[in-house]
Amino acid sequence: MTEKQGTALKEGIGLVETQYFTFAHPPQQFGLDSGEKLGPITVAYETYGEPDEDFSNAILVPHAFSGDAHAAGWHEGAAKPGWWDEMIGPGKAFDTDKYFVICSNVLGGCKGTTGPSSINPEAGKPYGIDFPLITIPDMVRVQARLLDHLGIERLLSIAGGSMGGQQVLEWLVSYPERVRSAVVVATAARHSPQQIAFNEVGRQAILADPNWKNGKYYDGEPPVKGLSVARMIGHITYMSDASMAKKFGRRTGENGKAHPFANGFEVEDYLHYRGLSFVDRFDANSYLYITKAIDDYDAARGGNLSDVFRSLEAKLLILSFKSDWLYPSYQSLDIVRACKRAGVDVSYCEIHSTYGHDAFLLEIDEQTTLVSHFLKKVFGGGKGR
Repeated sequence: MTEKQGTALKEGIGLVETQYFTFAHPPQQFGLDSGEKLGPITVAYETYGEPDEDFSNAILVPHAFSGDAHAAGWHEGAAKPGWWDEMIGPGKAFDTDKYFVICSNVLGGCKGTTGPSSINPEAGKPYGIDFPLITIPDMVRVQARLLDHLGIERLLSIAGGSMGGQQVLEWLVSYPERVRSAVVVATAARHSPQQIAFNEVGRQAILADPNWKNGKYYDGEPPVKGLSVARMIGHITYMSDASMAKKFGRRTGENGKAHPFANGFEVEDYLHYRGLSFVDRFDANSYLYITKAIDDYDAARGGNLSDVFRSLEAKLLILSFKSDWLYPSYQSLDIVRACKRAGVDVSYCEIHSTYGHDAFLLEIDEQTTLVSHFLKKVFGGGKGR
């Protein structure tokens, strides 16, 4: 263990373990929006902090597209902590001295929750593209089953960014009675044509890889090239022009020219590294299924978002980032305006940042101030109402 890890363990949550919940055993399988049924379903999840007797301090934190259940703390032998560790822990935005925080891997994922790479019990081999199509509402209904299992009837809050923000919106639409407050970060109620276009290019990169083999690659070489290119495309959208200029400039890289048409710039090396490292931790079929679900999602169900918010009693905090061009602030403002028309108690802040969409993982100080103050107002001095 490094000195940095030792310090982090003492100051933060410390070591954590992923837990698993399995439900929907046949014949009581889980109904999906597609009309198909799925089961059994295993959900990977982690919890941080201690629940009050009545779970009135429970906060659900859905993850973004490539995230997982490991939101905070350290796994034994890991090189880095959970993906939102700087926001979750003692004295942090989601203060685990006060709150009980839950994070689960989404349905269709590849980090412990049932997805295309899971074994199909009927066939005895990975589902591949025999896995049924899934939606954001399907993911949220699975989360609701997990909360039922944990004994949580109502959440103090639910908070998430990017795809996690879509899940937050879906909770507000499908389970308004189970949510006291919500933190919606850098997301959209439905994707724009540009957002869909970027995801489609990523999907096509995977489908064009000869090793994809119509999703049946689990007993051989996976579609490494296609998935890495998809991740390279995605990663460009997570940054901003300013952040890339500051991080790379036009400096030359250390790996020279990877191919005859490369220019040898550092930014090229970086994208190749990001693409290849992603292949080691993510499944190409999960990429296809989850991006389709993200693109298909519409919180307003084809109508007006304000109409589906009419019965909402939760308080909302909505955050966006000035340099985020993947989920630009106008999409957050659309949600804010829908809340105001529906009479929902909503606060909004556009945070000045040069990090682009990645800002929701990097702009810790200002988010901590805003989220801490918001949760304190909702939670008050103790038990939930």
